This record gives sequence, structure tokens and C-alpha cells, in this order.
Amino acid sequence: MKLNYEVYNLRQLLESEESVANDLVQEITRFSCQKNPSVEAFLLHSSLEFTKKNQSVTYLVLSPSEEIVGYFTLSIKPIRVNTELFSKTIKKKIARVGKETETEGEYSLAAYLIAQLGKNESSQDTISGKQLLQCAIDKIYDLQYAAGGMVMFLESENHEKLLDFYIAQNGFKIFDIRKRTGEEDTDKLVQMLRVM
Repeated sequence: MKLNYEVYNLRQLLESEESVANDLVQEITRFSCQKNPSVEAFLLHSSLEFTKKNQSVTYLVLSPSEEIVGYFTLSIKPIRVNTELFSKTIKKKIARVGKETETEGEYSLAAYLIAQLGKNESSQDTISGKQLLQCAIDKIYDLQYAAGGMVMFLESENHEKLLDFYIAQNGFKIFDIRKRTGEEDTDKLVQMLRVM
């Protein structure tokens, strides 16, 4: 599905002419996501540094009027997946790219992580959550074509609306629950994957 947005890698910002870089940094400072302040804070305060250090790469999604309507951040991370939760087809695909652990039916593998996904509430142009997620998925397919791999994953807060968005509307499947480091025991993230 071709979307009418340009996806701009922050590495390009780091390598571009100073005037272009300054304009884009100025545009980033206008990004607002009051529904999820950590999404806003990551883009404003961490995205460039994480990109410089090769921890992850952030992509800005620009509207036809060149306004930042959203962004996503990708990385490659190791995960452990208990395949007993999935169909035979998915089990076989995970087994092809993973290494079986000491636990039967569990595999360790590297996967593409959609680490951040955020819409700009201050933008006059808009993008739907589905379109923004599709931009991230399209970029992962580009990476898969260049480097291989078969699994993408993300982590979400345990809210019914978010789970419905990722699972029912976009084909992700729950594979684990992760407690946030240093947080309350009730503060957990739902880990979901999608096999390509």
C-alpha cells in the first residue's frame, strides 16, 4: 500500500547541509504528543543521540506540505518466543530464523523492533495510526529485503484500545508480557510479534 507521505531517516539529517538540518531540528521541536509524553520526550531529547550511537534509527514521517505528522523508531533486538502459542506455520517460520533454547518450543532470535510510534498532535496535516504503523512496517520490509529476517515486534501498554489496534486491526500476536525495569509490578508491557 503506497501512502502519500515521505519517510525521512534521521541519519540523513545528520549528514545534510547545516541549513536543512537546522530547519528539520526546528520542525522536530514543534512535535507534540500530550497523550503519551514519553513518545514526545524520546523524539525531542533522545532520537538523534540514539541514531548517532546506532542504538536505533528514528524516521520522521512528513506530509506533502513537509510537516512532521509522526515518527517511528526501529531497532534490532533479541527476543525469546514460546512457539506453543502459535500456529504450525508460524512455529516453522520462527524455527527457521531462531535458535531453540533449553525450554522445548522456545526460540531465541533477532527481530525488528518498532521501538517508538508517535503522531504529532500539533500538526495541521494528519495521519492515522494505521497509516503511521504501515510506514514503519513498509520500512521493515525494505530492511528485510536488504538483510533478511522474518519477525517484527513491538511492546504496548496493556490497554484494550491499543491491543485491539495492534492485534485485531494489524495482525500482531501476543508472545509475552514484560515488566518495566524499576517500575511497579502492575506496570507491564505486552509484547507482540508479526511474522513476515
